[in-house]
This record gives sequence, C-alpha cells and structure tokens, in this order.
Amino acid sequence: MILEAALLQVRPGQSTAFESAFCEAQAIISSMTGYRSHELQRCLEREGQYLLLVRWDSVAAHEEGFRKSPQYQRWRQLLHHFYDPFPSVYHYEAVAFGRDARDIDSRC
Repeated sequence: MILEAALLQVRPGQSTAFESAFCEAQAIISSMTGYRSHELQRCLEREGQYLLLVRWDSVAAHEEGFRKSPQYQRWRQLLHHFYDPFPSVYHYEAVAFGRDARDIDSRC
C-alpha cells in the first residue's frame, strides 16, 4: 500500500467552494482502479490549508492509472483552480517495525 500526501493551499475566501467541489471530486478518485481510501483534513492553524491523503495499491495506480485517465481531467477541472501555489505530491510507504503499532521493534 502506498500513501499519497498532498499539502493543499486554497486561495483565500475559497474554502467553502473548494470543499463543495471536493465532495463531487471524491467520487471520481474513489472509482479508480488501485484506489483504497482517502481523507481530507483541514488545518486548524492556517486558514485555507488542507492535507489530502490517498491510499493506493501502488504508485503506478496513482501516476499512470489515475493521472493519465479521462476521469482525471474532470478532477483537475473541479479542483486545480483553487490552489495557490500548486501542491507538491509525494508517495510514502510504511516502515514496518512489528506486526502492528503496539509492537515495538528492537531497532527502536
């Protein structure tokens, strides 16, 4: 599983419209092959800042499957005009130290 993380800065005064557009856009991303789940978090300290986390089967599911799909064009149309600056997107993988978060590996 891969975690995509994007820090989104929404233009001043556009948060309500962005959240409304995201309600529509999330149906697009959740229908994609390789998609697992997502969450959108609103920053409490910085107005207009959001963190988008999307779980994918692989980087290719995001980069090739989603970003090169016709559905991505609608996603882009709905959301990209809200961002200033345009966000950087990064992919992360879990670092396994034990069977679950309660286990502590000897490396810790």
